Amino acid sequence: MVHSETEVRPTEDPEKVKKAVTNILRGEVEVRQLDEWSGKVIIKGKNQPALERFRMIIQRDRIRAAARSVLRRSVEGTRIVFYLNKQAAYASHVSFSAPEGESPLGPIQVVVETENPDELIDWLAGQREERRKE
Repeated sequence: MVHSETEVRPTEDPEKVKKAVTNILRGEVEVRQLDEWSGKVIIKGKNQPALERFRMIIQRDRIRAAARSVLRRSVEGTRIVFYLNKQAAYASHVSFSAPEGESPLGPIQVVVETENPDELIDWLAGQREERRKE
């Protein structure tokens, strides 16, 4: 399961925040904005279908090695928890972020629950052996 939660700051357009998140996570996803007072956009989806676009961007932008490194450090048991820069996502790019303080608009938090995090990371960012062949 993929779960993303993104804060909508008072100066932001909620539709643009939704677009930023859905530029990265799409497919079989449910997009919700909590009431206008809570200021959060939430996306829920299934692992690989929801992450297909994320995977394509990692490959297109040629950041598989960096993505693999960040994702491996982000494993917490059967969960992968990572953060993405909201402005980069709006432009359909992946830029990993710290949970706090790195972006004035706040990050997009993504939590992926999977039985085999290593296998999912290999699917998303390729295996080390593939990198040597490039």
